[in-house]
Amino acid sequence: MKAYSFHGVGPRIHPSVYAFDDVVVIGDVEIEADVSLWPGVTIRGDKGTVRIGSGSNIQDHAMLHSDPGHPLAVGRDVTVAHGALLHGCSVGAGSVIGIGAVLLNGVSVGASSRVSAGAVLSVGPQYPDRSLIAGAPASVLMTLSGSDVAVLDETAAEYRALAEQYRTGLRRIVPAGREHSEPRTGL
Repeated sequence: MKAYSFHGVGPRIHPSVYAFDDVVVIGDVEIEADVSLWPGVTIRGDKGTVRIGSGSNIQDHAMLHSDPGHPLAVGRDVTVAHGALLHGCSVGAGSVIGIGAVLLNGVSVGASSRVSAGAVLSVGPQYPDRSLIAGAPASVLMTLSGSDVAVLDETAAEYRALAEQYRTGLRRIVPAGREHSEPRTGL
């Protein structure tokens, strides 16, 4: 992970966070315990605060950014799936944000909710707890049942366990013949 301060304000990252080498974290960002940050994640707190609650997972190529007057808050045990974009919004505890979903300034997703893949939550709406949110523009399709919420909870737990497996089982390899190669420049 690459962490940078911006105008003297640097990230506060709990030591238990699991993050890939290419993750970028900038500025006023707080990342709580047992969070996992997967390849290509960018988190920018250069225009406002970003907070990620304990046990959450931010998956490959997700982008999180705040704006003046629009901090970004991700609750505990939240899953932000591959390629999602969260911008100046809040996501309640235990929610799942689907692949490629877009959440814009002022959006508030209630706890234990599911945002479907590709959904676009335009500037400002507030969605209640236990909502299934889908579409572009997004709307609430239904209220999630207890068994639906249990599946959301399992997703966060699965990614905490996967981060532990990566901590002990992931090893960088160098392809044969490249052990001593010089870095290429140009072209």
